[in-house]
Amino acid sequence: MESLLKEEQLLQRRFKDLAYMADSRDIVLYTDFLNLHEQDLLLRMKNELPRIKYFSSGGFDGAERKILCFCGNQMIEDEAELDFPISCIHIFPINQRFSDKLSHRDVLGAVLNLGIDRSKIGDIILAKNEAYLFCNANIKSFISDELTRIKHTVVRTLPIDKQDFEYKPNLKELTGTVSSVRLDSILSIAFKGSRSKLSSLIAAGKVYVNSRSVLSNSYLVKDNDIISVRGYGKFIYVGIINQTKKGRFSVKILVYQ
Repeated sequence: MESLLKEEQLLQRRFKDLAYMADSRDIVLYTDFLNLHEQDLLLRMKNELPRIKYFSSGGFDGAERKILCFCGNQMIEDEAELDFPISCIHIFPINQRFSDKLSHRDVLGAVLNLGIDRSKIGDIILAKNEAYLFCNANIKSFISDELTRIKHTVVRTLPIDKQDFEYKPNLKELTGTVSSVRLDSILSIAFKGSRSKLSSLIAAGKVYVNSRSVLSNSYLVKDNDIISVRGYGKFIYVGIINQTKKGRFSVKILVYQ
């Protein structure tokens, strides 16, 4: 716990250094990839930072891990004007027939085994036993040259323009009934667990709604909220379908597969 607090304090100081430097020099500065907790940390301390523009990108719409931009250049008005240092690499088996079934953990492990820090790696999207890896642009060539095997599978890499990446998540529809649209009730539908067990995840700071940490079990979710739970997954709360005769609510969610 103490080491985690120290890490947060170091990250907060880093955010302040970048923000004040971008402001004083009228320049654009970028972080490494931030996870949801780190993004939330910045949101909570925004009032302590200079009144400059802040943008974020993970390389594609719907990305979870993102690079933050501290924009001190007053001429820049929109995220589209920025060139985030993000590259996309397509990773695929040379022979699909003899390939292992590759998981997110397999791909990430193979990349980290190259000696790359996790903060340099963004989201990894799997599709038909192939992967799309988002990374810091500075290490694109290194990964492309050095990543040749994942588990027992020989792979090839092909850098692609991130603008050409089209993400259509595989979503599974689930429905259930709840007495109210409290966060803990909605989690029980998504992950088939008891409310008491899932409530402990909320208290532990592992639940994020639209990238912001929520610590209250009684938080009322809203239509189209995106809810992420560390170690469990992510889903979209679509909303209430109807109300039963007993006054309970029938709700629909879409779980990322």
